[in-house]
Amino acid sequence: MGKGTAETAVHLRISGRVQNVWYRGWLAEQANCAGIRGWVRNRSDSTVEALLIGPESLVQDVAGRCRAGPRAAVVVKVRATPGRDDGSAGFRLRPTV
Repeated sequence: MGKGTAETAVHLRISGRVQNVWYRGWLAEQANCAGIRGWVRNRSDSTVEALLIGPESLVQDVAGRCRAGPRAAVVVKVRATPGRDDGSAGFRLRPTV
């Protein structure tokens, strides 16, 4: 984003049928198309975790899309909490933790 553009960070925890349904790849596409930085990963408790960083309106838009997810997903809950900009460059898929 350009100089002077205020950015925000949101940490998401998504539960439901969100693993093995291409959720991480879908979210990476959504974030990259919107110009959002951050990452997404599966967790061993069957949730998906993500950090979205960018202009507030774009971050909120992508976070809102996470409530539906890709076609095969069944999202039960999206917990959004304030995040911290970790300096991510671009948007990446991270390994499962």
